[in-house]
Amino acid sequence: MLNRFIAATLITAVLAAPAFAQDRRAPSSAAELRLSYAPIVQRAQPAVVNVYAAKTVQNRNPLLDDPIFRRFFGVPGNKQPEQMQRSLGSGVMVDASGLVVTNNHVIEGADQVKISLSDKREFEAEIVLKDSRTDLAVLRVKDGREKFATLDFANSDELVVGDIVLAIGNPFGVGQTVTHGIISALARTQVGITDYQFFIQTDAAINPGNSGGALVDMTGRLAGINTAIFSRSGGSQGIGFAIPANMVRVVVASAKSGGKAVKRPWLGAKLQAVTPEIAETLGLRAPSGALVANVAPGSPAARAGLKLSDLIVAIDGQTVEDHNAFDYRFATRPIGSSAQIDVQRGGKSVRITIPLEVAPDTNRDEITISARSPFQGARVANISPAVAEELRIDSNAEGVVVVELEDGAPAASVGFQKGDIILAVNNQKIAKTSDLDKAAKASSRLWRIVVVRGGQQINVTLGG
Repeated sequence: MLNRFIAATLITAVLAAPAFAQDRRAPSSAAELRLSYAPIVQRAQPAVVNVYAAKTVQNRNPLLDDPIFRRFFGVPGNKQPEQMQRSLGSGVMVDASGLVVTNNHVIEGADQVKISLSDKREFEAEIVLKDSRTDLAVLRVKDGREKFATLDFANSDELVVGDIVLAIGNPFGVGQTVTHGIISALARTQVGITDYQFFIQTDAAINPGNSGGALVDMTGRLAGINTAIFSRSGGSQGIGFAIPANMVRVVVASAKSGGKAVKRPWLGAKLQAVTPEIAETLGLRAPSGALVANVAPGSPAARAGLKLSDLIVAIDGQTVEDHNAFDYRFATRPIGSSAQIDVQRGGKSVRITIPLEVAPDTNRDEITISARSPFQGARVANISPAVAEELRIDSNAEGVVVVELEDGAPAASVGFQKGDIILAVNNQKIAKTSDLDKAAKASSRLWRIVVVRGGQQINVTLGG
């Protein structure tokens, strides 16, 4: 195989000890001079696209709220000046019908999305699915009447540190570009980019504009989606991160099934990291595994017998280094099957079978608050297991939770955040979304609000 031959050649060249210097020689044939990644690039490049996103925003000038000012300067009505914001990135065609996967941050808030193929042809695209938890989005070519070139998924669990990879994308908007390097680390879980922190790290040059592009292995398959760089200058410094193909596969499968949200297995337990102090208490040689901090009644974890203070050390035979690694492994398991989880309990090894099912999403009752109030522009929902799983909050929490905020709306301006739980408004308990809607419609000059954020209760007073 080409990749094995290239790897063997590079390893021999780099690691040859001085004692073997006499083995060095000039190439003996034209074939040895023509070793190249070109066949892999030619196979993969047509499936990598450039993504162009645009959204219209209003540059709000408070002076335009004054009707005398508007009349003096000839500004009709309440019309505010508009500006077009543009972003660019990359994407990968994963279905011949015109399905493209990219990063969510590339198209977030976009009114218009276009893709450009490697042959320069452009197509309008629509957003099929957005998943902020993985920073992935799926697009579909509008009026696609041809079969597009695609990339097959690699099994990212089979990647090893040192594997050669190619990064294909549109850095700085200069056009499609290929860079190469190796996988320099796997299972990076402390990056802080998305909810599912389990990244492939590579030294293949990745720059702004590469987001959403392909990380390709030496068989020409998709190993991951390039999503971020570690850089002090804004350019590549040899540390880039890609979302593993096995997670990308889950998101794409949800889009293909017609879903507007990604379906993932629900554990129903809160996990925490094992600190050196906890490891010492448990008698561990090193801090490793995921510690069970809470189990929701009636959840798959509870029904399977997972208990408080259990230490999860493996899932389906794969070692769990920390709680982030477990979250990734569990989330990539197929709905409808089961997972074998190995735990340490009281110094003994126990194997538990967890059914893989989606979290129930009953009585969600999402609404957007439109009444003139500090909550205007906030989309809120009742707390169900599905909502709690989606926003990483306690499924037993009371109140209603903020699931989305409109850009520039009062709710965003006063500081509400996605995931905030609203418990009370002006001493009135908020138990469901209709309670908040009613409270927001009440005329008030002073708003006393009780909010839970990150498990901490906050009392806020705002002027009307």
